Amino acid sequence: MKVAIVGASGAVGQEFLRVLDERNFPVDELLLFGSSRSAGRKYTFRDKEIEVKLLQHNDDFKGVDIAFTSAGAGTSKEFADTITKYGAVMIDNSSAFRMDADIPLVVPEVNPEDALNRPRGIIANPNCTTIQMVVALKAIENLTHIKRVHVSTYQAASGAGAAAMDELYEQYRQVLAGEPVTVEKFAYQLAFNLIPQIDVFTDNGYTKEEMKMYNETRKIMHSDVKVSATCVRVPALRSHSESIWIETERPVSVEEARKAFAEGEGLVLMDNPEKKEYPMPLFLAGKDPVYVGRIRKDLTNENGLTFWIVGDQIKKGAALNAVQIAEYLIKVKNIG
Repeated sequence: MKVAIVGASGAVGQEFLRVLDERNFPVDELLLFGSSRSAGRKYTFRDKEIEVKLLQHNDDFKGVDIAFTSAGAGTSKEFADTITKYGAVMIDNSSAFRMDADIPLVVPEVNPEDALNRPRGIIANPNCTTIQMVVALKAIENLTHIKRVHVSTYQAASGAGAAAMDELYEQYRQVLAGEPVTVEKFAYQLAFNLIPQIDVFTDNGYTKEEMKMYNETRKIMHSDVKVSATCVRVPALRSHSESIWIETERPVSVEEARKAFAEGEGLVLMDNPEKKEYPMPLFLAGKDPVYVGRIRKDLTNENGLTFWIVGDQIKKGAALNAVQIAEYLIKVKNIG
């Protein structure tokens, strides 16, 4: 299996290297690509040093089976034809193709078979907040149809990249040292603060991030579910949290929901309020699953259920989800 990573020096690119190694993914040859800023850097993968090549419009992707791309929507759009020209399957982590009708948008725990129909050779990785939410929603959708979702997200600094994580560290240091605070990666100081805006606002008052959760959820789940989201940047370092309220076609008891979550693929039930056990981002960074807790009946609607989830958005929300797609394709002998 010949594998390429585009955007190898970024936070997600580095996570790809870790995930491929952790999961013993069958890599016979690994190519790393990046911009002029990162070309020439060297990274070690399975005791072999690999140099990052400059991404160009040439024949570098000849013979590549799978290309994991995480270099931004603009780069994905510009280089998609170059990457897929010789038959490579491009699993793209950007927003470039997610809502294109002829590009499958895949979360392996929810709709893996969609990955088999890819007329352009591209599979899109959903937005990180959508991924972890639909993994949880799937467990309930298996019981009864979900009609509506209200969700508030609590998104860590790492969602804005490695430099944003560094900036949060530096902001905390500057505040505690009484120094002027550096603000570059966010609209405002994030340390000791919350910012109720992720991405730009659209005409309906929702941000693009919030609309992604509406549109992507419907596409992934092949559902008419309606999603109303509020996305908030919080001063956690890594792993996103979400407070989710759902309305289902029939009532779902807390016991039934707990059983569904406990048995759900890609989920871990962490719901013991008497012992103060519930998912928290500080303790779940670097973990593969989506963790579910604080499960309770909604007090305003007999068909309502409320719960809380936490997932590492660099891992399950990006690199791991993409690698799982590739693993599925290998399993069903649809690639390589």
